[in-house]
Amino acid sequence: MRWIVIALLLAIPVSLASGLYYLVKDKSNSDRTVRALTWRIGLSLLLFFLVLLIYRMGWVSGHLLS
Repeated sequence: MRWIVIALLLAIPVSLASGLYYLVKDKSNSDRTVRALTWRIGLSLLLFFLVLLIYRMGWVSGHLLS
């Protein structure tokens, strides 16, 4: 499970960088920038719900003031 979270944490900035690249370099009216940023949002939501699920399953414990 740790590797999935790490992979998602690495994929999010890659998707953001590809969106920036397509925004700057792509001169046509393609939707590659929108697709890249949509992937970033989807990956971020997936990571959020995955961490929430991991917490609910008890695989990690939260400790704010210990």
